[in-house]
Amino acid sequence: MTELGALWVYLAATPLLGLTMTLFAYLIAQGIYARAKFNPLANPVLIAVALIVAVLSVTHTPYQTYFQGAQFVHFLLGPATVALALPLYRQLPKLRRAALPLAGGLIAGSLTAIVSATAIAMLFGAPRVTVISLAPKSATTPIAMAIAERLGGLPSLTAVLVICTGVFGAVSARTILNVLRIEEPEVRGFALGVASHGIGTARAFQVSDEMGAFAGLGMGLNGLFTAFVVPVLLPIVLRWVN
Repeated sequence: MTELGALWVYLAATPLLGLTMTLFAYLIAQGIYARAKFNPLANPVLIAVALIVAVLSVTHTPYQTYFQGAQFVHFLLGPATVALALPLYRQLPKLRRAALPLAGGLIAGSLTAIVSATAIAMLFGAPRVTVISLAPKSATTPIAMAIAERLGGLPSLTAVLVICTGVFGAVSARTILNVLRIEEPEVRGFALGVASHGIGTARAFQVSDEMGAFAGLGMGLNGLFTAFVVPVLLPIVLRWVN
């Protein structure tokens, strides 16, 4: 045990620890997901996060130490998001035909996510800082954290809420959309991207490239729409509920 402890201390001092831990956690989570026959309840992102949290807690490793290595994965979020333009370009003819309905869905979905989350939180007595942190939860993580920080919220809390929103959407979307009898892949994908950002988009790509492309579109447009709307809409919601 002493030797293992010394080994961990050595590894913790290297920036590759976070990167290695992240990759191994996701590989394990993906294996569990495959053995579960790709059941949405065995979401690999959720499992990987739980594994990393467990390791950091047991070893008393500070998050800052972990992130020194994991920040490379964080950096890749930008190029990965830009790369979503390629499958979307392949769906351009269908996108042009559905532009107006998608715009309506974007406005309805984004406003519902913002207003419902903040109003319900305030009605249950949540502190103002929590309400602000909750408002951009359906946008992708970098945008949501920036919005929360600018408005006086807690970016770290927003990040947790964003992940929870994405995992919940990825797990429950298929059942909800089936109950509503929504079969069109472009509609299912767009709804998943608007409501559950990157995690929902990853889930959509597991179903089909078409569904993933429209999920990526929904994620990008919702992030942009949220960045403009939340600073204007949130003060109105706060006054209305009060």
